[in-house]
Amino acid sequence: MCDKHAFATEPDTTLQGSRRRRVWELAPNSRCPLVGVALPLPALRKLVERVAGGKLLHDDYDIHVGAVSECALRNPLSEAIQKELERRYTGDVARFRAAKTTQDVGALWAQAVAAGNVPGAFWAGLSHPRCTTELEQAMCRDIHMVQHQAGACVRADMDKYRAVVADNARLARDLARQQGRCQLLLQEKTRQADRFEQQLMAARALAVAKDTDIHLLRSELAALQAEVPELDTRKRLANRLAQVEEREAALRAQVAALKAARTVAAPEAAAPVAAVAAPAVVEVPVRLVNRSVLCVGGRSGSVPVYRNVIERIGAQFAHHDGGLEDSAGQLDASLAAADLVICQTGCISHHAYWRVKDHCKRTGKQCVFIDNPSVSSLVRGLQEMAE
Repeated sequence: MCDKHAFATEPDTTLQGSRRRRVWELAPNSRCPLVGVALPLPALRKLVERVAGGKLLHDDYDIHVGAVSECALRNPLSEAIQKELERRYTGDVARFRAAKTTQDVGALWAQAVAAGNVPGAFWAGLSHPRCTTELEQAMCRDIHMVQHQAGACVRADMDKYRAVVADNARLARDLARQQGRCQLLLQEKTRQADRFEQQLMAARALAVAKDTDIHLLRSELAALQAEVPELDTRKRLANRLAQVEEREAALRAQVAALKAARTVAAPEAAAPVAAVAAPAVVEVPVRLVNRSVLCVGGRSGSVPVYRNVIERIGAQFAHHDGGLEDSAGQLDASLAAADLVICQTGCISHHAYWRVKDHCKRTGKQCVFIDNPSVSSLVRGLQEMAE
């Protein structure tokens, strides 16, 4: 490769003891691959410019050729190259120092070639005192093939690099499109989030307003209740009073009817008087002595008549209006205390009807359901009980 750089005066390459050879003591055909492989071009240019004392305008090839030529003899540039090689490849030189024979040097070189770590091993092997001319030539042949392989690898790497660059450009375009799409989606989601936030604030304001109204209404209710103390008690008492007044009116009507019947029947015998008064006092052909009869429902004006009929047959009378005014708790207590139950289904609430029916079914208590709230219906119910 570099035969044109050979000089007329060749250095002595005879092995002398254990002293390692210098770069100017190597064979001419070894200097060119050594400088080309062991010293990268930027480092070689910097080294040559430092020795020359200024910046050089030569290209890389001229710098390489000039350095190889200067390494033929001992001079400032060759000494600088010698020091740079020793500094750069100190570890490889130390590793090759363990080799005691030419075969050991060759073995270490073969290992370096197989491992792909040839620059330092090439300098350490060429400068080793046990490196013969044959080994030096073999190392040069190996480095020549390694350079060819490196060139092929570089070309393959360049092809891969170009493919990677093209793929990277495609991915960059795809990334740009996806980023644009994500930006649009982000803007849309941001607008939606703003709308939702506004709706949430409106809903919260509405809820606060409703809570305020509820608080005001509760305050007004409390104020009204405070103005009319014991309002519920007064309502119950008023309902009781109305019932008592209705009962009193019914009793007054019954008394008036009896008086009228007695006045008309006074000239007649006692038997006809009884016949005339019979419609007002209903005859019940049954006896229920010491039995408690609960009448659920019925008209409030008829309650005194119901009481009169029940008490005339020897029973105790109890009444519940079927949920119109009296509470459900009172109905349960009345049902528990009664021996017999008469339920007037047409004058009670659905809730009271089912409570009466369920209680009588669970306890086995006798119960008669009548549809008409008349006195005659009550009498028929009592007769059914007696039978």
